[in-house]
Amino acid sequence: AWFPIGVAGRNRLETETVRTAMESSKTRVLLDRAADGSDSAVRELFHSHRPRLCRMVQLRMDRRLVGRLDASDIVQESLAAAYRRLPDYRSERPIGFYPWIRSIAWNCLVDAYRRHIGADRRSVKREAAADIRLNDESASHLMDRLIDKNEMIRVTRQEIRSRLLDALDRIPANLREVLALRFLEQLTVSEAAAVLKITEGAVKARQVRALIRLRELLEDDAEGTI
Repeated sequence: AWFPIGVAGRNRLETETVRTAMESSKTRVLLDRAADGSDSAVRELFHSHRPRLCRMVQLRMDRRLVGRLDASDIVQESLAAAYRRLPDYRSERPIGFYPWIRSIAWNCLVDAYRRHIGADRRSVKREAAADIRLNDESASHLMDRLIDKNEMIRVTRQEIRSRLLDALDRIPANLREVLALRFLEQLTVSEAAAVLKITEGAVKARQVRALIRLRELLEDDAEGTI
């Protein structure tokens, strides 16, 4: 099979998961310090999560928004909103900190679509959450994370990208979303579960189904070209 979703992609994801888990431990310490009144802890807490929020927003911004609005503007708006709500979060901590602050950034992104594109908030939120369409740059990045480059022998990089984009469009939306959360946003299983409001087991099952379905589609396409 020429589409080797395998060891390299899994190893990268496992390494990123370990790093994210370490960052989560640091986040808990910062939250405790913030609860004790440390302003520097609050600043560090938000600063440390800014890159992940930027990545999420950039991934979800389509060409209608690019040029009208910068991802950093949405992130700044979301951080300001999170700052106002932080006392309530600290007292309850209903979910992990990043899924919580990401939900605020997500709502700011949805509001940006409504303001600049003129679509209804509910329809934009439903469409974006359920049916993500990756731009070429994001799809290329996803391809790099899924495919072992040293095994790309029979087809060119551009051909793989084209087939991958087509295959992504052909798998169910909920499976695409898991790949985006895990491989592009680099969320841990627990973070993805909090975002999707499903169990960690369901996240793992969807990820496996998504990768299997992608492999099947791409290998079927490859056999059809022989």
